[in-house]
Amino acid sequence: MVSNKKELYLNCLDTVNEQIERYQKQMDQIKESMEANDIKTDYDEDNKGQLLSDFEKYAGRLSDSQKMKESLSRIDPDHYSEAINFGSVVETSGNYYFVSVPIGEIAMEDGSSVYAISTEAPIYKEMEGKKEGQTFKFNGEEVKITAVG
Repeated sequence: MVSNKKELYLNCLDTVNEQIERYQKQMDQIKESMEANDIKTDYDEDNKGQLLSDFEKYAGRLSDSQKMKESLSRIDPDHYSEAINFGSVVETSGNYYFVSVPIGEIAMEDGSSVYAISTEAPIYKEMEGKKEGQTFKFNGEEVKITAVG
């Protein structure tokens, strides 16, 4: 799995780009609805308030996704490190992790899956700085690190 770091990086980038595009489209649709409502003289104030609320929600999500894209841009997919840190791909006795951005499960071409996590994730806090062969405790279980890249 560690050898697939570039594929993993590109999958994460694609996912974040799709999020950005989706949130931007949602905001554009809401803007159009609000403009259409402003033309009418008898529009519903509650509807306008809901549209504003939705617009703000998507604006926040868009901002978060743009920050994730910025974080991803700081990762060199060709760089490998012995110790677990930002940008590492980690294979444990149970799962695979990509320390990058918090987008969850990423499906790989070979059918496996990797969990993209941030440096804020509780499991990252336990594995940070560790190397292949070391163990850490998470949720009361001993987890062995089988590879780091």
